[in-house]
Amino acid sequence: MQIKVNRKSNLFSPDTSRVIARFNYSGDEKSKGIILKILGLSEEKAKEELVKILRGYSKRHRNISKIFKNNFNKLSHILKELNIKTNDISNCMKSLIGSYFTKEYSIESAAFFNPSMIEDPDQSEILKGEKRVILSFRATGEGHISSIVFRGGTLDENCNLQVEEPGKMINEAKNIKRHAYNKKHFFSELSELHENDQDIKSSLISKLPENFSYGELERVVKKLKNELNLCLSGKILCDEIMWLASSHYEIKFSLDTDISERVIFPVSNNEKNGIEDARFVKFTDDNGEITYYATYTAYDGITILPKLLATKNFYHFKITTINGQVGRNKGMALFPRKINGKYAMLCRIDGINNFISFSDDLNRWNEAKILQKPKYPWEFVQVGNCGSPIETKDGWLIITHAVGQMREYVMGASLFELENPEKEIGRLKMPLMIPNEIEREGYVPNVIYSCGSIVHNGILCIPYAMSDRASSFATINLEKLLTELKENNN
Repeated sequence: MQIKVNRKSNLFSPDTSRVIARFNYSGDEKSKGIILKILGLSEEKAKEELVKILRGYSKRHRNISKIFKNNFNKLSHILKELNIKTNDISNCMKSLIGSYFTKEYSIESAAFFNPSMIEDPDQSEILKGEKRVILSFRATGEGHISSIVFRGGTLDENCNLQVEEPGKMINEAKNIKRHAYNKKHFFSELSELHENDQDIKSSLISKLPENFSYGELERVVKKLKNELNLCLSGKILCDEIMWLASSHYEIKFSLDTDISERVIFPVSNNEKNGIEDARFVKFTDDNGEITYYATYTAYDGITILPKLLATKNFYHFKITTINGQVGRNKGMALFPRKINGKYAMLCRIDGINNFISFSDDLNRWNEAKILQKPKYPWEFVQVGNCGSPIETKDGWLIITHAVGQMREYVMGASLFELENPEKEIGRLKMPLMIPNEIEREGYVPNVIYSCGSIVHNGILCIPYAMSDRASSFATINLEKLLTELKENNN
């Protein structure tokens, strides 16, 4: 039996007006010339130029003058080479210089897709039967660089979604704190990426304390590069060490920002080409403590690196890597609680089948078992997940994606035992959702895809992407879906 899907009118489309102010740098020599030209202006002319730029951009960004000064501060090495002392430059001139090294970046001009929906930590001041939610999206802008963005909304008692008007003062995190590293764990993680050059590793290990900061590691690596005549593989190892170290960090957003104004833009080198497909889940630990996690994929243009984001409040985020033999692939999705004392994760390590992995450590996943293989014609190419499993009275509900003829991505559903999620109870024989005539047209045609759904008042709420260009929202009666899954148990 075909399950009835209620496609809602909600449409989330790219908005070119949503911009952030980013550091704009084009090389040391060109920068020197720009700075010298600006310093050649009279103070009066500098004020005139600064007023003009503030008039044009102050309404588009929160405290644009502070952004200019922050970007000026990033030029200290250039000023040093020019033998110019910062204290000799007026505040007006500093701001004007900073404006030349700032650009607007339209974060979602190209695409707005692969959404997930999560319960908002703040459920105050809502009506009975309502639920406040946060939607996350993969936003893609200039250069096809992806970031994580959010929207706030409310589901009413009938699961109609009212989305809040997004704010315009979009911000990257104001505070970025590098991680503190444990030597044993760090070099164990490094060994999974690079097994050679033991002499270099030994030298680094001997020079670092048991716990060290990013700055300490950077200084030791630079010193090692200067002291040793490194071969190519040694230089690669040093680069990989700093690449790995930069992948652990914390970010904080100002409390006066709306959820829609917080953008998690690539910070570390391994993210420079984008942050992809965050799968958010509300995780409840054995002691009742709640943490919101998201697995996502970092991409540097060559290598992908699965990462884990953690937050309690969507203001403060901690980012770490996912390691181990299993943690080298895209599409990982965490279960919302431990199972038999272990963390559980959906994954697809071969690009074809659905796998399940268990671990004592959220950041290390070493073994996985096949959970599902393609079974029906519409999933012959591959099966994967569309977000974290949802716990129901009848079992773990997993919304899946599948690829068949003409690279058509459809969405399905499966049900697994609660305390033994390796055992499948049932699977839909027909797709739950297929791209319709409107949804199939886009950057990547014939694709619908989700990164996470929730249940509200007995209704399954699925945000989903349409052909890698925009997103929408659908609802399905949960009881009818579970009944169909239990009947399809052969």
